[in-house]
Amino acid sequence: RLGWRAVAKRTFDIVTASIGLVLTAPVLLAAVIAIKRDSPGPVIFAQKRVGKDGEIFDVKKLRTMVVDAEQMLEVLRDKNDADGPLFKMHDDPRVTRVGRFLRASSIDELPQLWNVLRGEMSIVGPRPEQVELVERYRPEHRFRLSVKPGITEPMQVFGRSDLTFHERL
Repeated sequence: RLGWRAVAKRTFDIVTASIGLVLTAPVLLAAVIAIKRDSPGPVIFAQKRVGKDGEIFDVKKLRTMVVDAEQMLEVLRDKNDADGPLFKMHDDPRVTRVGRFLRASSIDELPQLWNVLRGEMSIVGPRPEQVELVERYRPEHRFRLSVKPGITEPMQVFGRSDLTFHERL
C-alpha cells in the first residue's frame, strides 16, 4: 500500500508529464522532422539505464548521434575528456548537427516524459545511470538506487555534463 506522499508524488508526475507532452508536442514534431532530415536512422534512441531498486529499463531520448555511435566509442575512448568511467568528448564527432542543438536545449530529453508516465522515472530525482556505471558503484553510492530516477535534479542545474563522476554521485 502506498502512503499519501507516494500517491501525491505519482499524481504530480502523471499530471506534469501529461501537460508537458501536450505543450511540447509541436517542439517534438519539429525535432522529429529535423532529425529525419539531418541523418538516417530512427528518431528515438533507447538506452538501458538503472532505475529504482536496480531495475533496468529503456530510457527514451531523441537521437542526437549517428546510428552506429556506440560502436564508434572504442575508437574514441583515448580522447575522453572526463575522469573515471564517464565518457565525455567536447567535440564528439558522433553528434549530429541537429543533435548539438537538441542537446544544448535539452529537447532531446522530452521523450523521457513517456518514461515518467510509464512509472519508470519521476519528474524530480537522480538521473538514471548507465548499467556500466552502476556496476562500478561502491556500496556507499548505491543509495541513489533507493528512489525512482528523474528527468531533472540539481546536477541538471549545477553543471550538467561538466561534473566529474564523483560529483555526480
